[in-house]
Amino acid sequence: MYNTILVPVSLDTDRDTNAAMKVAQTLCGDEGKVLVLHVVEHLPQYSEDLLPEDHLEKAKSVISEKFQPLVEGVENASLEIVEGHSGRTILDFANSHEVGCIVIASHRPGLQDYLLGSTAARVVRHATCAVHVIR
Repeated sequence: MYNTILVPVSLDTDRDTNAAMKVAQTLCGDEGKVLVLHVVEHLPQYSEDLLPEDHLEKAKSVISEKFQPLVEGVENASLEIVEGHSGRTILDFANSHEVGCIVIASHRPGLQDYLLGSTAARVVRHATCAVHVIR
């Protein structure tokens, strides 16, 4: 069993985040905690300048409404929404929060993933803790 499990989630519909949460709950048992993390990607500065000043706060509010049902009713689960580059931010968050295992939902890889790599692949390659991939 793990004390702290990180479950990165995205708004992509081809990932089974519910299955990732079930696995995380099983792996942490009654004493562990589950941290659900969504990373809001940085926009280029020229794009940021075209958006309203409060666009980030509004986006975080919508994202929170979307993912709050994942943590409701789950004891010792919380939702975190941060800014950054997905792969790097997930790894940094895991290290700074002493995560024992990352449970990440992934899609079936396409050609672009073999050339560039997916977020899940980056997490698997560079994580310093255990990683469980859900497909």
